[in-house]
Amino acid sequence: MVETRKRGRNSKSPASTTEAMDFQYSATTSQNESITAQNDVLVAANDAVLDATANNDAKNPPAARRGRGRPRKSGAGHTEDTEPHMGASPERRPYQNGTMVVEPPPQPVAKWESVAARVVPAMDAVVKVFCVHTEPNYSLPWQRKRQYSSSSSGFVIGGKRVLTNAHSVEHHTQVKLKKRGSDTKYLATVLAIGTECDIALLTVDDEEFWKGVSPVEFGDLPALQDAVTVVGYPIGGDTISVTSGVVSRIEILSYAHGSTELLGVQIDAAINSGNSGGPAFNDKGKCVGIAFQSLKHEDAENIGYVIPTPVIRHFIQDYEKNGAYTGFPILGVEWQKMENPDLRLAMGMKPDQKGVRIRRIEPTAPESNLLKPSDIILSFDGVNVANDGTVPFRHGERIGFSYLVSQKYTGDTALVKVLRDSKILEYNIKLATHKRLIPAHTNGKPPSYYIIAGFVFTAVSVPYLRSEYGKDYDFDAPVKLLDKHLHAMAESIDEQLVVVSQVLVADINIGYEEIVNTQVIALNGKPVKNLKSLANMVENCTDEYLKFELEYQQIAVLQTKAAKAATLDILTTHCISSAMSDDLKT
Repeated sequence: MVETRKRGRNSKSPASTTEAMDFQYSATTSQNESITAQNDVLVAANDAVLDATANNDAKNPPAARRGRGRPRKSGAGHTEDTEPHMGASPERRPYQNGTMVVEPPPQPVAKWESVAARVVPAMDAVVKVFCVHTEPNYSLPWQRKRQYSSSSSGFVIGGKRVLTNAHSVEHHTQVKLKKRGSDTKYLATVLAIGTECDIALLTVDDEEFWKGVSPVEFGDLPALQDAVTVVGYPIGGDTISVTSGVVSRIEILSYAHGSTELLGVQIDAAINSGNSGGPAFNDKGKCVGIAFQSLKHEDAENIGYVIPTPVIRHFIQDYEKNGAYTGFPILGVEWQKMENPDLRLAMGMKPDQKGVRIRRIEPTAPESNLLKPSDIILSFDGVNVANDGTVPFRHGERIGFSYLVSQKYTGDTALVKVLRDSKILEYNIKLATHKRLIPAHTNGKPPSYYIIAGFVFTAVSVPYLRSEYGKDYDFDAPVKLLDKHLHAMAESIDEQLVVVSQVLVADINIGYEEIVNTQVIALNGKPVKNLKSLANMVENCTDEYLKFELEYQQIAVLQTKAAKAATLDILTTHCISSAMSDDLKT
């Protein structure tokens, strides 16, 4: 997450920050108490060994004694040690019966080595990201909100580039980077922003920035219980911070910023606001992920998530291959599990056949003319799909088959085997990105709008719903809009959900003041496909009246010439420079 700072008011995270996911500070306290309790056990054990040694010495005095009292503690510090020391030298234990006991390295007991100590060279590649954001005002789309500042983390990779989170630099007007131990902030350029995977790629033109910095090396996807060290600049201080933990889960996660589902790694390391974009290192000092969100729940503690290296590599290779970020493709179908035996029999499946049933197919997806509802997906690219929609992942693990799709790139083809009417069919399907009727992001573009006679028309998006109804928009927004947000599919690439956002009160629109966020179905009997088509129909209308057909069988009628004449006065009254956004003028 991003640490935000605002002059003259309380700190506020940007709207793009993972809202459903946050960090619980109590988790850190709980972890420290647990570690303290473990240290007390180690101290008690050492005391017991000393007492036994003292009693033994009273009966059998040793030939020589070196030192008295409790053995010196290791300078590494108990509160951050997470892994047994596996050095080449043997472990030396206290004297017993006058003889020093030497044990081989594989059985260390009380000496630990911090994972952080192994990644010290790579820590110099971790930078602090300072960003000034200026978000669009979706409720008043002709203007922007007040700017605010945030700080997060990032790290240097090959090719003189820096990785951080997409929500760390979303709607940026200025981005600066500061190296560890430096007092200089360098201006950065944003090369690409991947909204689905929450990754952004930056660079710095000043050659001074790259001196003395070695790029981070990427490691493989970690296994369960592997040690990880998260490095970054979280709240609570200005210097670099290191927290350690282990990998506790690997599965398909919901990415809060991108509203997508991709491979993710769950860890139990303490992660706080400002850690966003910071690397997660394994015990060999190689980066295995990027910290980006955490679970906020009263029953959960120390649950943080990192973007794993397969997703990171996909983002980087996509940018290098296409010169821009093109996104993660999807199959474009909604499917149903086939775990019920009667359902499988009714669909004509044999006992040895497994798969999932297609419920709906997106009309804009390339496979819409190949696949059909009630087709059974048996395999994807030669990998068999189970009745619960999972595929083999690693030894003893399974994962959702959408993972196989996310490994592809936009424009790639995939071999899909389906069962239709008890016949097995195979199709080579070209994969494309998702076209949502209500998009999750505007990809940095300002919102579109059109104004006529005080009626403000705009296209609905998730940022617009969040602006109108707050972060709990999925509970507070009108049922009709939520239904379309969750279930409706775009019939064409350029289809938009157009609504009357509000009515700027004037004499010409008396009686329409209460029309708010109501969908526009048609104008003078012609369906409204998108906002641009609506603007063109109004501007070119030669009929005497403008008749807007709205949701819930409402209509709004305006005299055409009077409406166009009144628009200029209304724009002047509300200090609006133009009746339409720039993208509608072309």
